[in-house]
Amino acid sequence: MSATPDATSAAPDGGFTTVIGPRRSLLAIDLAELWRYRDLVLLLTRRDIVTVYAQTVLGPLWVVLQPLITTFTFALVFGKAAGLAPPGMPGPLFYMSGLVPWFFFSSQVTKTSRTLTGGAHVMTKVYFPRLVMPISTTLSNGFTFLVQLAALAVMVAGYVLAGGLAWSPGPQLLGLPLLVLLMGALGLGTGILISAATTKYRDLSFLVGFGVQLLMYASPVILPLSRLQKFPTLLRVFELNPMTAVIEAFRAMLFGGAVPWGGLTYSAAVTAVMLLVGVMTFNKVERSFADIV
Repeated sequence: MSATPDATSAAPDGGFTTVIGPRRSLLAIDLAELWRYRDLVLLLTRRDIVTVYAQTVLGPLWVVLQPLITTFTFALVFGKAAGLAPPGMPGPLFYMSGLVPWFFFSSQVTKTSRTLTGGAHVMTKVYFPRLVMPISTTLSNGFTFLVQLAALAVMVAGYVLAGGLAWSPGPQLLGLPLLVLLMGALGLGTGILISAATTKYRDLSFLVGFGVQLLMYASPVILPLSRLQKFPTLLRVFELNPMTAVIEAFRAMLFGGAVPWGGLTYSAAVTAVMLLVGVMTFNKVERSFADIV
């Protein structure tokens, strides 16, 4: 049975032994215990960053090449051919600024959803707080996001120097770190909820990647919300996606414009619910995890 340290009692030889038992509350999160295992979190984070691109020809360059290739593909197909890119902003910048936050969220969901099943060979043999693994996944995804954000910054600088973009950052750019935390928390909550469910229903693991890909087309990654004003039903579907307001706010903070505070409030509420339900489900599955996998 997967469990957590519950009490400490004296051993016959005068020493102490830790008694490991199941959590009493589904909402129990031992932050002090997680802090004691911070070295393991950093070790797993480093492993995730290093091993993904090990034995590849281009190595870490794939972190940047993936959004760049997708950006120019979207700019050609949806921007030039379909004319969906908004006027007043270069197509590649529009798509890159949507793909960078989206890749962060989607990677959070897909990688975190494999936490329990993918780490079963370790979790069933040694004790450590099970939330260590999704937290380390979040940190490694955060590192990838920062690299891709730097690539976006270089692209913006290129357009500014070439005279293709008039860019003057405003004070709302300071809200970007909070927006990143919101994205990370939303992906973490969704991922651990799916991770807990896949221990019993393995079919979900096949649907996660497909579902996340479909969800991207219900977000303003490919087309701005201004294009949907004539289609109120479709616009409502987009607005139900919590990442819609996040992506719109990401662009507004970078390039100026109105930040959708109402939409961000909705996204924050969805994030809180996903984290709450995710932690409860995760803790419940943790009690009998070793017996299921």
